[in-house]
Order: sequence, then C-alpha cells, then structure tokens
Amino acid sequence: MITQDPSLLSSHGRRAFLKKSALATAALAWPFAALPESLRGVSMGVVVHSYGARWGSKMESETYPGFSDALDLMRHCHAIGAGGIQTTVGGWAEDFAKKVRDEREKLGMYLEGSIALPKDETDLARFEKEVQMAKEAGATVLRSVCLSGRRYENFKTEEEWKSFQAKSLKSIQLAEAVVRKQQVRLAIENHKDWRAAELAQIIRNLSSEWVGVTLDFGNNVSLLEDPMEVIRTLAPFAFSTHVKDMGVKAYEKGFLLSEVELGQGIVDLKEAVDLCKKYNPQVTFSLEMITRDPLEVPCLEESYWVTFDEDKAKDLAKILRWVRDRSFPGDLPSVKNLDSEGRLAFEEENVVKCLSYSRKELMF
Repeated sequence: MITQDPSLLSSHGRRAFLKKSALATAALAWPFAALPESLRGVSMGVVVHSYGARWGSKMESETYPGFSDALDLMRHCHAIGAGGIQTTVGGWAEDFAKKVRDEREKLGMYLEGSIALPKDETDLARFEKEVQMAKEAGATVLRSVCLSGRRYENFKTEEEWKSFQAKSLKSIQLAEAVVRKQQVRLAIENHKDWRAAELAQIIRNLSSEWVGVTLDFGNNVSLLEDPMEVIRTLAPFAFSTHVKDMGVKAYEKGFLLSEVELGQGIVDLKEAVDLCKKYNPQVTFSLEMITRDPLEVPCLEESYWVTFDEDKAKDLAKILRWVRDRSFPGDLPSVKNLDSEGRLAFEEENVVKCLSYSRKELMF
C-alpha cells in the first residue's frame, strides 16, 4: 500500500486532476487524429542507457569510440537518424548547457534531461541548479526515478519498503515546488519500484501540471504486471516514454527478462504508441534498448514477495503462463561471452535495428 502522506496525497479525485492538468487539456484539445503538424515526422529518440557500454567508455575502439558527454551522444544519435536524446544533466555548467542548446538547435533534435530527485531540503540547491541548466539547454522534460535498483532486490523487510515510500513521496513533493517555479516538466519513471496503479495514484493525488510520468513500456513485467495494462494505466500521465520490447524465458527461480529488438517481444508497440499519443500528442518516444545479460526475476522465491502485501497469486499464475506460452524463441540477448569490441558492436546493432523498426512499423 502507498503511504498516505496527508501533505502530498490529498484527496483529489481522478476527474479533478484531469481537469486541472495541462496533460488532460492537451488530450482534450488534440485527439490523436489531430496531431500538431509541427510534431509530425519527429523520429524516435534514444535514451543514454541504450549506450551503456559506450557512455563514458574508456575502451579503445576506432569503430565505436566512447561518448564523453551529451554532445557526443547527440551527434552520434543524429547521425543514425534519431530525433532526440534523453541524457543525464548532472554536473553541467552554464557554458556547457549553452553548447548543448546550440548543437541541439543546429541538429534539430529534442532534448530531455535525466535528473536525480532531491534527497531532502539540503539537496534542493543542487536539484534546482540542474533544472536550470537543463532548461538553458532546451530540455522539454526532465525524467527521474525514485529507486535506482529493483523493488524485489533492494528491500528485505516491509519496513524498509515503507520507509522508501515515505522518502520518495517527500522527494517528489520537494521537486514539484522547484519545477513549478522553473516551469519545467518533471516525469517520474516506473522503474521496477512502483506498480502502475501505485505510481498513477501518486501523480493523481499530487495534482500538479508540472509532474507526470516517463512511461517505460517494459519495466513492470518484473513486478508481474502485463505491460499493456501498465501502459493503459499510465499513458494518461505520460510526459515522455522509454520505448522497449521485452523477451521472457523460464529459469529455476522464476523467469528471465530481457530487452529485445523492437517487434520481437511481448509488447504491443503500436497500441502503446497510439495510447500515448491519444492522451498527449506532444509526447516523445525515446528508445531504451539496454544491451546486457537477462535480468533474473525470482518470483518463485519467498524473498521476492516481501514488499507485496496483497495476494498476487493471480498475477504470478498469469506471468508464468506467459513465460510458458510466449517464451522468447532461441536465447535471450546476452553479452557475457562477448569481448569489449563485440559488446560495442552488439549494442550499436541493437539501437540501429530498433530505430529502423520504428521508421518502418511505427512510422516515426
């Protein structure tokens, strides 16, 4: 259950939120068929995590040189046909933010920032400075997360989970005041922490036009949620997205979960895109194709269930049926047997194939 912080979770209903939010205003003003002309033809962007191997890489490679900063990432993504990037903004100085703005405008790309929430009041100055730098560079949305790990791995007791809930809600509340002041939109990602209904409740009850969601298409499979149900629940609040497709396969403690090339997994990408556009025609679509070994989701272990205080037997049965009936053909993508050059090449191949799929099948 979500901790009921009265200062944050006031009793605003869904209707009240939708009436107040700019997001809902956009949904009412721009039905899907009336997509603004200025937003037509914007290609899929790329999230920095799609280049986990090359970002900050010290590996020597003439073919796949490392990206030292946002400028390197932006130029490469432009070269392979991406329409924008979502990248970290921590540590940016004012002159660098201006360089990012100049390059972004020259290349005609969108920019979204990735930022850490304020831990407490003493961290607000750092947070506001990063918001200002991102704004200076022209970022349209700042994505953030409440948890850097995974719910079923980070917390060993229910008390730890409840403490995390309270701290997270306080951080979001502190951040909201800053982004409202700076008039920049903040988007909280479903990051293997909140179940979809929990995150929707947080955003709905916060009732701020400046705080929405970065809707990740695949993360909540790890919490035994149907990705399409997650997308239907969170699309009304989406300011930005992490587009991905997921493959699943059984293992002795539960199932393996992996990003796979778009179109090869269990996510209905066309429906997902249409839903996001329906509620927010200005939403951007950014690829998060993480090239790594499959994640283990140990849902058959007792320790997995510590933070779930309700009966999830139906969810477990459903996901296990999926794993049985929709198991990924062949082996899930893996990098453990690749050398550094091979991993870099595999990463680049995955990103380029996904962008190609987007242009051919999703029409952007």
